[in-house]
Amino acid sequence: MNLSKQIKKHRERLSLSQEGLAEKLYVSRQTISNWENEKSYPDVHNLLLLSVLFDVSLDELVKGDVEQMKETIEKTAMDRYTKIMLVFTLLAALSVGPALFLPGHWWIAPPLCFWLVSMYAALKIEKIKKTQNIKTYKEIVAFMENQDLDAIRKKRDIKKDFLSKTVIVLAFALIVGILALLSTLPYLLMR
Repeated sequence: MNLSKQIKKHRERLSLSQEGLAEKLYVSRQTISNWENEKSYPDVHNLLLLSVLFDVSLDELVKGDVEQMKETIEKTAMDRYTKIMLVFTLLAALSVGPALFLPGHWWIAPPLCFWLVSMYAALKIEKIKKTQNIKTYKEIVAFMENQDLDAIRKKRDIKKDFLSKTVIVLAFALIVGILALLSTLPYLLMR
């Protein structure tokens, strides 16, 4: 993050050692070292003290870090929703067979509930993709790995992307269909 570089730059500008800065902020030298090596992040109180001590605005001190934090939060959310979507899609497929033992039309309830949760997660992923202007799987991977999205967007071939997306969706649907069929085998054998 940018703050670690800012702290070191301003500390050296004032000819302070890590120990000297630590004494002024009433923290340990190790704390200053952790901040400069990105092992920890100062709390709001210490950020304000650093801002006053270095005679810079708080905005200038943490410049760039806020956007990076937002991006990290969105990556984490996207990763979490992806896992939820995959798990609940598989649960929907696997619950078809056991659900067939339920009376009447109630067999549809468990798979439907699992499927609805997976679709909710898919919608959340699409919302993140839209806010980050992510359109292809390569862009998603690049976003998750903090790579340059513009370089990948320049290489985009819409027909090729459509074909690869179609193949991936069909392969996933085939796997889920096979799992659903396998989960119905006990029901079919009992008939």
